[in-house]
Amino acid sequence: MAFPYFARFQDVLAGLKREGRYRVFADILRKRGSFPTADFYGDDARRQVTVWCSNDYLGMGQHPKVLAAMHEAIDNAGAGAGGTRNISGTTHYHVELERELADLHHKEAALLFSSGYVSNDTTLATLAKLLPSAVIFSDELNHASMIEGIRHSGAAKHIFRHNDLAHLEELLRAADLPLPKIIAFESVYSMDGDFGPTAAICDLADKYGALTYLDEVHGVGLYGPRGAGVAARDGAMDRIDIIEGTLAKAFGLMGGYIAGKAEVVDCVRSFASGFIFTTSLAPAIAAGALASVRHLKQSDVERKTVYEHSALLKAMFRNAGLPVVNSPSHIVPVLVGDAALCKSVADALLRDHAIYVQPINYPTVPRGKERLRFTPSPFHTHRMIDELVQALDTVWADHHLQRAA
Repeated sequence: MAFPYFARFQDVLAGLKREGRYRVFADILRKRGSFPTADFYGDDARRQVTVWCSNDYLGMGQHPKVLAAMHEAIDNAGAGAGGTRNISGTTHYHVELERELADLHHKEAALLFSSGYVSNDTTLATLAKLLPSAVIFSDELNHASMIEGIRHSGAAKHIFRHNDLAHLEELLRAADLPLPKIIAFESVYSMDGDFGPTAAICDLADKYGALTYLDEVHGVGLYGPRGAGVAARDGAMDRIDIIEGTLAKAFGLMGGYIAGKAEVVDCVRSFASGFIFTTSLAPAIAAGALASVRHLKQSDVERKTVYEHSALLKAMFRNAGLPVVNSPSHIVPVLVGDAALCKSVADALLRDHAIYVQPINYPTVPRGKERLRFTPSPFHTHRMIDELVQALDTVWADHHLQRAA
């Protein structure tokens, strides 16, 4: 008798639904020129909503310079890249973008990947395999892509408590053998919105002879001179061995990258299966990202407006008694603490107030830490912020949820 395959699949899906963790994708269509509004398609009807959870933090996915560059690239080079980077997929747009990213971080070289997830997974796995008997030290809140890369590397690993420098040093001291060591951490932890202590971790890396690997996915474009990230803001950029970033958040497109010393980048280019055997980013995407990076190197307006809007939203949430996390970054999390309730609150905001924010449940955050994660952009007006706070205040009361002390 055959195993009941499809019954098993139905059972595990039913379990997700019982827990309130079943993911429902909102069917939206962003409206060019009117970000952050979008058309929402649901229940056989279309209506306009305000998007409050986009990772296009600066609205660069709508910027005229970016769109013009993409149109020009399509006219010049067509749609797809036509192959892997090794086989016909390296266009001049890719070469220029890698040079621009290396310059952004004051590194010798950079390398593009199809996504930030792939760049983390592939690079960490490859680096550790190239370093004999490597040991990796990983912050407990590192992104899933970093965790997978470390797992795929097969290297010994030690997990240190989040941002706990004393615990990290304890682990480094215990493993202070003449072995290669990599400290992997993030600059902005996207669920709580706190910063990694970049300079202090570099101090420990120097003391114990470790390489530093920094995920700047939620920092590039938003912090530091020219948008080079949190490490640049903290004056630690030259001490970071490998910077990993994305083109899909503040830069407004898609793709990931690393930047570092030429020999490090060349080793990843030469040995990483996740790079070698993947079709290259479309030329239009590379061209759009190039325009975005160049613009944000010159313009601080978008960054400053995001800081102002996120600070205002946090203050208004606090004044309304809503349990907003005291985040120092641009990310504004509000704790709910229950998966089913979190989804219900998000559903009510969308249904009754035309506000779209995605519920964040396990495994993205631990059970009991479910939340709504708001990301104000330069284009969310003060009126939109007022409407959001009033709507969430109403929905919070309707759900009889606890207020902040």
